[in-house]
Amino acid sequence: MEILRESAKALASATRILKKGGVVICPTDTIYGFLADATNKKAVEKIYQMKGRDAKKPLPIFVSGMTMAHQLAEIDAKQAKILKKFWPGKYTFVLKRKSGIKLYGVEKNTIALRIPDYKFLNQLQKKINRPLVQTSVNISGQESVRKIKDMEQFTQVDLVINRGALKKIKPSQIRDITQNKSMRLR
Repeated sequence: MEILRESAKALASATRILKKGGVVICPTDTIYGFLADATNKKAVEKIYQMKGRDAKKPLPIFVSGMTMAHQLAEIDAKQAKILKKFWPGKYTFVLKRKSGIKLYGVEKNTIALRIPDYKFLNQLQKKINRPLVQTSVNISGQESVRKIKDMEQFTQVDLVINRGALKKIKPSQIRDITQNKSMRLR
């Protein structure tokens, strides 16, 4: 497992690793997260395996912007207005998923999307130009890992982007906007 501080070198390395089907741990605007290319089945499976996560439990997706969000989900004018109000930011929204796009770790009919508000991660998203599954760095059901030294158990990770110890903060809020109203899930 390679550990790099946020830098141009780390950005290039993370881009290369994700495009080749690797897994990266990266700080977000909330916590450290596992990242993998959502179009790469083996990479997504690796995250499920490391976390001990139930394979039937879907993963949220980071998107690079509204264009990518529209490619993956059915978004009407009302939903677009909500998304533009809260993105980029600490809000994940569940939307109806478009069919015909091969993604792993997501449900058949819905998809949870987010545009984070974190410069390094946004730069990475633009470079890779692919949807990224993302989930907190932890064993499922346990508290999120906030220190690099506590990540050593995740030996299958290819790269860790080090921002130092993160403060304990709430994870992103998840809201379902597939119906006519917004419903908070977390």
